Amino acid sequence: MSAKIAILMVVLGLGLMGAVAAEIVTRGPTACDGVALTFDLCPVRDPPGFDRPLVGLLIEQQIPATFFVSGRWATRHDAELKELLAVPFFEIGTHGQVHAHLPTLDDEQQRREIEAAVTLLRDRFGRPTTLFRPPYGEYDERTVSVVATLGLRFILWNLVSGDPDPQLSEEAIATFVQERMRRGSVVVFHANGKGRYTKAVIEDLAPVLAARGWQPMTVSTLLDRCHDGDRSH
Repeated sequence: MSAKIAILMVVLGLGLMGAVAAEIVTRGPTACDGVALTFDLCPVRDPPGFDRPLVGLLIEQQIPATFFVSGRWATRHDAELKELLAVPFFEIGTHGQVHAHLPTLDDEQQRREIEAAVTLLRDRFGRPTTLFRPPYGEYDERTVSVVATLGLRFILWNLVSGDPDPQLSEEAIATFVQERMRRGSVVVFHANGKGRYTKAVIEDLAPVLAARGWQPMTVSTLLDRCHDGDRSH
């Protein structure tokens, strides 16, 4: 996960489509006692590419989570994706087809990179999705335009765990997340095996959330059911 994130909030004129407002989501309502725990499934060179102990913990403790799946990862982890899709409190979004640096692509290449993963998830796995997260958190105004025309929700985050960084200890990651997490936060982790301490960090985080009276939620629940001024969700 690149630390370089360009935060662009733009309203685009889309040729024949007319003007379309594209919202880039970085967090949920601050009045909501909820936090979205999100996990990117980027392609990896070496197996297994799937953090089964982490996923097992989420299932065992019934922790809602949103996974952003790249198309390349999905084609190499058919069985694992089907396992995720079978869990009712998990939500699946897309993360590009081959995890490309979108701003380096032309308009049509960006469209193919974004749309291919959405089509794969729908046609091969029978799961429509409207959530999209750009690879590396990188995008430009053309990316926002494509996402808008495809009818997708553009999901970033406001808290990066840093879990793939081999130089960070479990304590450092846990402390960083716990100190900076707020109501409505969207936190990014990884479930592709790159996070050496991700499971332990989540295990430590669960009682912290409970002590603060905050609930883990999927991104869609955080955005759609937990409105400003209404903490009942």
